[in-house]
Amino acid sequence: MYRNTGIYSLPSASRLVGVPASKIRRWLYGHTHKRLTKAGVVKAYAAPLWSPQLSKDDYEAEIIGFLDLLEIRFVAAFVSHGVPLQVVRTCLETARGLLKTDHPFASGSFKTDGKTIFAEALNQSAKEDALLDLKERQFAFRDIIKPSLYHGIEYNSGREAVKWYPSKAEAAVVLDPTRQFGNPIIEASGVPTDVLFASFQAEGATPEATRRTAANYAVAAKDVEAAVRFEQNLRLKTR
Repeated sequence: MYRNTGIYSLPSASRLVGVPASKIRRWLYGHTHKRLTKAGVVKAYAAPLWSPQLSKDDYEAEIIGFLDLLEIRFVAAFVSHGVPLQVVRTCLETARGLLKTDHPFASGSFKTDGKTIFAEALNQSAKEDALLDLKERQFAFRDIIKPSLYHGIEYNSGREAVKWYPSKAEAAVVLDPTRQFGNPIIEASGVPTDVLFASFQAEGATPEATRRTAANYAVAAKDVEAAVRFEQNLRLKTR
């Protein structure tokens, strides 16, 4: 049923995209929060921004797919620039309708049509909420959707993301939802980067450990080195 979608736990997704798991959980599974009204403080519910590719009921766990992973990166970019979540939500809804896809931010079409879609979402949000002073906020789309967000994403003929090379420095590393459940691998061999990293550490984390790991997994020494650097960088980001 979920073939070729990629499978990521929230901690794993957090590690890969640099967004706290708690925030991913709120975005994709909804949450309650307190809101001040004329009647006082009341509990309110914020619905999920979208339904994850993988059903929590089927897996009995919070598991997301490859397109969810990429979509989260774009939502995080908006939020980090101060865009209210209500505007992000409106942007997503507008983009879904225009681009005919459940994951519009991860679509190659958003790269070309996104500025217009975002402008429509801002206008719509301003109409719905008089408290949202968009003129004061002065959102700059080009500062939010930077080329780096699209770097390494490969699209099919339907402009759907099918692969992601997450590191400019480690071009050998890819996330491909059709291989190893979408976890980071060395593209040439398919060996997961965390497996090579664990072997490298177990062998003593020395140049000799690189050679032994390469021999054990029948990969090039340079690929072991790339996997080690990639995994070390992920760990630095999540400290």
